[in-house]
Amino acid sequence: MEIRVCIDVPEMDAALRFYVEGLGLTAGRRFDPKWAELLGASAPIDLLVKEEASPPFAGAAEQRDYRRHWTPTHLDFVVPDIEAAVKRAEAFGGRFEREVLGQAYGRLALMSDPFGNGFCFLEFKGKGYDEIKALP
Repeated sequence: MEIRVCIDVPEMDAALRFYVEGLGLTAGRRFDPKWAELLGASAPIDLLVKEEASPPFAGAAEQRDYRRHWTPTHLDFVVPDIEAAVKRAEAFGGRFEREVLGQAYGRLALMSDPFGNGFCFLEFKGKGYDEIKALP
């Protein structure tokens, strides 16, 4: 099974600038003016232009809101140098939301893109997630 990640954004040029220049992904195909593919992660990421205040699905009580928001799904980008990744993302409109957190597997930076979508940078140490002891 293949997985593709889709991110709603209000404006394509700004989204491409952030994800390509700010995070280092590569622009792939442009399917139309409101749909672009990004490559360079372990799964393709599709940027989809969806208007501010549009309903996310038929009959939705809420509307799209590009202020900082929380969703139960987010992306983690594994990077070799967390400080450099944070600095680069900030230079292109990303927001660093709290100090870098130490974890058993490495370090974690909580971030958001310029459109309110949350994501994290992970800098693994040693064996990454294998540093965590498995539950019995």
